[in-house]
Amino acid sequence: MDLDNRNHVLIVEDDEHIRRFVAINLEGSGFEVSEAATGEAALQSFTAERPDVVVLDIMLPDQDGFEIFQRLRGIDPEIVIIFLTARGQDLDKIRGLELGADDYIVKPFNPMELTARIRTVLRRVHKAGEARNKVLQSGFIRLDLTSNKLYKLEDVIEVTPKEFQMVRAFLEHSDVALSRNELLNLVWGEDYVGDTKTVDVHVRKLREKLEEDSTRPQLIETVWGVGYRWRKDD
Repeated sequence: MDLDNRNHVLIVEDDEHIRRFVAINLEGSGFEVSEAATGEAALQSFTAERPDVVVLDIMLPDQDGFEIFQRLRGIDPEIVIIFLTARGQDLDKIRGLELGADDYIVKPFNPMELTARIRTVLRRVHKAGEARNKVLQSGFIRLDLTSNKLYKLEDVIEVTPKEFQMVRAFLEHSDVALSRNELLNLVWGEDYVGDTKTVDVHVRKLREKLEEDSTRPQLIETVWGVGYRWRKDD
């Protein structure tokens, strides 16, 4: 993805005033913008236009935003998706992050903040795409950056893009105690302003997928008062 090109954003929001306000601001910042008021319209627009980013409201009139998320990722596993959530809906945020959303923003929001979030995610995706040329390994865990696959022994482990990037961060800093803020910077980017609980959610999911016993982790250790550490292979 070339950040010098005009990136295309699909806004999926049933409130016309919010949708148009966001669209006008994104267009003013140099983005190409498409709009959809329903989940079905979003799927049709995405299939026809293949945008770079989808800004997806969770509450839609015809389908659940989480269902649309999964259908979009079924079409393109690498598509960048940012959820719009209502203030105070913490469970929605957690569920979105567990599904593998790239970011979320709480309504009401400043459109300039949304623009900044989109640019940050695109920079991160672009940077990751430039570096897919090697394999990282620790014991029976292998991360292939060329094929974008995570292996446990010879089995491919299904992970979200964020989980993949978190394993990469751990393997590139093996045996180093990383704080939650450091992990946020490495995985979500230095401009990310989300909650550090995001890190805990992703660590928990990775332990369930990679550890022999997630309640007694041997790979991703908790460093009390600091954060987490990937145990170096002896």
